[in-house]
Amino acid sequence: MERIVECVPNFSEGRNKEVIEKIVDSFRGKDGVKLLDYSSDKDHNRTVVTLVGEPEPVKEAVIASVKVAKEHIDLRKHEGEHPRMGACDVIPFIPIKNFTIEEAVTLSKEVADEIGKLDIPVFLYERSASAAHRENLAKIRKGQFEGMKEKMQEEMWQSDFGPKMPHESFGVVAVGARMPLVAFNVNLNTSDVSIADAIAKKVRHIGGGLRYVKGMGVFLKDRNIAQVSMNLTDYTKTSIYRALEMVRFEAKRYGVSVVGTEVIGLVPQQALIDSAEYYMGIENFSSDQILENKLAE
Repeated sequence: MERIVECVPNFSEGRNKEVIEKIVDSFRGKDGVKLLDYSSDKDHNRTVVTLVGEPEPVKEAVIASVKVAKEHIDLRKHEGEHPRMGACDVIPFIPIKNFTIEEAVTLSKEVADEIGKLDIPVFLYERSASAAHRENLAKIRKGQFEGMKEKMQEEMWQSDFGPKMPHESFGVVAVGARMPLVAFNVNLNTSDVSIADAIAKKVRHIGGGLRYVKGMGVFLKDRNIAQVSMNLTDYTKTSIYRALEMVRFEAKRYGVSVVGTEVIGLVPQQALIDSAEYYMGIENFSSDQILENKLAE
């Protein structure tokens, strides 16, 4: 592949394996597309897919997956811990190789236009946003599926593509271009989700915390524990270890400790190397010292 773009679409289904596989089949065995990973969470009731490929084949595969989601996911019956506003909730495009962020913006608008033709409203966000107040995905999603009909009656929240009211069962979708992010969650030894939410409010940027962190508290029903769920929107500016240590610091005031962490989807190698250097106190370490990197050369 000469030009590579990454896409990480999020679907509001994490429990029905048959539906999940039908969605993922949109990315399997397609020329110019490589399915890298997909993970589902029953508590969040959400599936995150990661794929890379040439721009045009990726575009076609993503649109096909939205059609599957439209056919098989009904948000009127959807319940889960993760906020959502659409059956396919968000579609970010990330430049990887010989593909600029500006080209990713153009691609996102082409995809948004095609999705709009499916009678699905589309909001552009991040670098693709049509207005400053639409850059932050959380602001677009506020009110979620249930509140979107009323929200879209306001002039400032009319869709960029497609109809001006939510699709009855699908809802709406956000499409945009951004730089790589790390989806990083921290599990706590408490079932009190209000504690996780309070910690998230202190750690995330909008609450006066770390600049490149978005976060919220969620409850993991299967494990009966609370979790601080975060997106690190620029791991080179706010590292994984810094986010983890701030969660640990804030948790102390509630007598709570960290019992584990998880990475959702794929993560840049350097993000893990940075954390390894910090916790191990490694000096002058380079990715060239990693055996597998040398073998890959």
